[in-house]
Amino acid sequence: MTHFSESGRARMVDVSQKSSTPREAVASGILRMQASTLERIRAGNIAKGDVLTVADVAAVMAAKRTAELIPMCHSLALAGVEVVFTDVPMPDDHGCVGIKVHAVARCVGQTGVEMEALCAASMALLAIYDMCKSIDRGMRIEFIQLEEKRGGKSGLWQRDSLPMAES
Repeated sequence: MTHFSESGRARMVDVSQKSSTPREAVASGILRMQASTLERIRAGNIAKGDVLTVADVAAVMAAKRTAELIPMCHSLALAGVEVVFTDVPMPDDHGCVGIKVHAVARCVGQTGVEMEALCAASMALLAIYDMCKSIDRGMRIEFIQLEEKRGGKSGLWQRDSLPMAES
């Protein structure tokens, strides 16, 4: 395992001998909430402001600061971060609808951007929670996961379609 030193301690992997290649990762997650909360978000009727715009900015900021949050991550020069929100209108077993986020992170570098995409998706959902918690404290975050990664020595990886995580 390259993540451990000879003495068994965790360490940052040395990527200096790896070639820089285009890298891309897609992560997703869902925030479940009451239908009335989703309606208020879509109507722009949340006291703290435009929920999805704030969540989009939070996602980009999180992707850019991933190396400060995850101890063994490399600092990356991100080429781009895209965030897309879609409604999850079908109620779950608890009667909750939701918002699904897809976060895409891209760079040209010596290591992948999976953690940046995952941080972006996570922070987007946390920002929505923060802005809506006064009206719906029962919201819950589900299925934060890597959907796809491209680039590097291992090439393309895609998650098999999971019915429970689809919108």
